[in-house]
Formats: sequence, structure tokens, C-alpha cells
Amino acid sequence: MAAASIRLFNTMTMQKETLEPAVPGKLGVYVCGPTVYSYIHIGNARTFTSFDVVVRYLRYRGFDVKYVRNYTDVDDKIIKAAHETGEQAVELAARFVEAFREDARALHLLEPDVSPKVSDHLPEIIGIIEKLVARGVAYESRGDVYFSVRKYPEYAKLSKRNVDDLCAGERVQPGEQKHEPLDFALWKAAKPGEPAWDSPWGKGRPGWHIECSAMSARYLGETFDIHGGALDLIFPHHENEIAQSEAASGKTFARYWMHCGFLDLEGAKMSKSLGNVVRLRDALGKVDPEALRFFFLSTHYRHPLGFADKGLADAEQRMEYFYETLRKVDERVSGKDFGKGALYGEPARFLTEFESQMDDDFNTAGALGVLSGLFAQMNELTDKPPVKDKAQVGRTLQALRESVRKVSGVLGLFEDEPAQWLLRRRDRAVKERGIDVAKVEQLLQARADARKAKNFAEADRLREELKALGVESMDTAGGTVWKVAAPAAPEQPSA
Repeated sequence: MAAASIRLFNTMTMQKETLEPAVPGKLGVYVCGPTVYSYIHIGNARTFTSFDVVVRYLRYRGFDVKYVRNYTDVDDKIIKAAHETGEQAVELAARFVEAFREDARALHLLEPDVSPKVSDHLPEIIGIIEKLVARGVAYESRGDVYFSVRKYPEYAKLSKRNVDDLCAGERVQPGEQKHEPLDFALWKAAKPGEPAWDSPWGKGRPGWHIECSAMSARYLGETFDIHGGALDLIFPHHENEIAQSEAASGKTFARYWMHCGFLDLEGAKMSKSLGNVVRLRDALGKVDPEALRFFFLSTHYRHPLGFADKGLADAEQRMEYFYETLRKVDERVSGKDFGKGALYGEPARFLTEFESQMDDDFNTAGALGVLSGLFAQMNELTDKPPVKDKAQVGRTLQALRESVRKVSGVLGLFEDEPAQWLLRRRDRAVKERGIDVAKVEQLLQARADARKAKNFAEADRLREELKALGVESMDTAGGTVWKVAAPAAPEQPSA
């Protein structure tokens, strides 16, 4: 595998660049994780899914990846939420860390190599702040410590903003002790009822931005390869990370910056401040986790993604098609030996094309397009083989199925046994549509009896009766299976 084959869009340079690790064959990846004061929403989930696939693909391509994603468990939002619930801030944060882990597992997110918490890294945080104060780019003010933006000439190089314009748009808020409006807090003096730790400036707690600088340096070094997060973190969070990290170390902080686009809900950017959020666990109560992953990956990670019920329904239908195809293929070829010989249609090309799409800035939308062609060929070979040599067909199906397994490890899709996934999908659809399963089974048995008696007219009539109940029956090599039919599309008004 040639590292030069992967190109990614670097937000710092605003162009695609060849990925060249600082240490050949190794990559350090840091992604800003959740602030654990509530359940994550689907916008967060899209970001974490995007970088989950990035890490999976880098490993697939042979890189030794160290993946770090933090938990912000010390923050103003956590303190506010704890006051509202009557909990201690540390208890509320711990509760939502576990909730996040549950949601992450449901969404098939890999566990990072390191998942550091702010509360466990106070010595590292204080150490960086001490460096910044000693170098004259930070100052203490009544127990607070602030970074002096004017002392760092390259400030705003990631967001490409003008510092004077930024200062003009900022105001010093009540209770803040900073010298300039754009200066940001590295350390906050303790207030009654808030968690606090000892420091050279008195009891207090870290500001928001300093944590990522401290934890990335601890686990990946002062310079590492890829820093990722959502688009709305570019300013001020990532800008502040760069300033404080580079001012403390004198080195480049991250070599490549990757940012995930917004998720739009009914035409508006989803945000908690707007009150238009959909929690991930609520979404997972309505749609299969793999279907939600497919929905996220169907659009390039840098592009905006519109969230709507129809899009989710389409994704679930698509996943059902994929799993039905895999079920047919597995019935046909699993555990069988078709010998050695020629294959039909160059099946290896699909994996090559998949890699080509993913090498181009992790283009999952293009990669899924390649998969559509692969599944179409599997269906052709199982339903209407274009060649008469059954052994050749079998060998080709096995080769295609193996390609799906390899792709599965990258996308986090097709990880279940097809029969199990299809049964779960059917059970949920049965519940949603209120279908009488006992009645369905009775009709299926009657239809099987009619087919056995060669009473095909009666079998056809029973099929139509099942169809009227919203059930589609399919005769397979392993017997008759059934599923809940997709709802009929609403009629379009005539012009």
C-alpha cells in the first residue's frame, strides 16, 4: 500500500493534499469528542461516524493508527445541567459518558484507542498553562488565566478571519477579567458550588479549549497528523487550540485538519441553541442503526446533509435490499467448493474502484455507488446468470461476497448475519404496521399446502391475500420467507 495514494482536504490550506505521515506507516488522529451534559444528537453522530470510517479506512490501508477521542466532562454546560437536575457535576458527566458509550455501540462506532477525560488530566492542563504564562502569551487576572490573542501573530490562520474584525465583534462579558475581548480563558477561578482543583493561581477549573491541547499532546505528541471535528468547531475551539498549543511548544500542532459538514433539519442547521435537535437514541428507536450509518455515509462528510424521514426510510429500504441480496448469495455459495478456474466479469474491479473513491478524501458517497454495482452483479448472478457454467458463477459470487466482507470492515455495514438482520427489520415493521403475525403464518402454511398439491391458482390467491395485509412472500432455495412490504408511495397530484 502506497501512502501517497490517499488525498484529503486540509482545512488549513483549503485544498486536497497527499497524506504523508510524520512517521512512515503510523498516524495519530485526534477527534473532539462529546461534552457530556446530555445525550448526543444526530449531528454529533454524523461527525463521529464520519471519523469512525476515516480511521477504519486508514487501518484497512495498512496504517498503524492511534485514535484519540476525548470526553469533555468539565464544562459550564455540565455545571448548569447538574444544577437543574440536583446532581453533582461529576455524577451527571459520568452518567452521560455511559449513555454516549451505549449510543456509540449501537451505531457500530469503534472504541478509540484512548478516550481521555478532562478531569483525569489536570496536571497536563496546568503544565501547558504554566508554559504559556512563563512565555508571556498568557496572564493571570484575579484567579483566572487568559490567553492573550494579540501575542500570537498567527491567530485565526485556520478560519482565515481578521483579528481586528473579530475583536470589534466581541465584548467582555460580566464577570470576565480579561484584558482584550478576544482573549480566552485557560483557567477559571472557583465559584461556589462548582468543581475545582488546586493550581498555581488558586482553586479553579480549566477553560474549554485547553483540554484538547493537553490531551492530544499527552497521547499523540506536540505535533500529530490529523485533527478532526465538526465544521462549527473551526472557530473558536480549533483556532484556540492551535494558538495555545503552538505558543507553548513552538511546533506545528496538527498537520492536517478535517471538518465534517452540518446536518440540516428541515432546511435549518441543527443546534441545541435553536432547539431543533434530534437525539441519536430517539432516532435509533425509529430506524435501524446500520440504515442510519448508511444515511450518514451516503453524502460526502464535508457536505451538508439534510435529515428527513423520507431519507431515513429510503436508507432502511436500501439496507434491506443489501441484506436480502447477501441472504440469497449465502444460500447459494456458503460452505461450497466450486474449484479453481475463471471468474465472470472481473469481480476484483469493485474493490479497486471502492479504494479509489475512498482514497479521494474518503468519498463514502462514491464508494456506496461502487457497492451498488457490486450488489447488482450479485443479483444478476443469482437470479439470471449470464453464463451457464454454474461453477464459474459460484466462484464469482464467492469472490464478490469476500469483497463485501472487506468493505464491511471499513464502512461498519453488513456486519450482521443477513437472516438475523432481516428478521429484526421485519419484527420492527410488523410492530409499526400492526400486522397479525399469526394470521400471516396461517396463510403462508395454507399457501405452502396449495403449492404442494399443485393448486397454483389457490397459491396465487393466497399470495394476493397476504399482499393485501401488507406482506410480501418470497420462495427461496431455503423455503418461503416473508417480509413487510414497503408502503405504497403517495399518488402525485395531476398537473
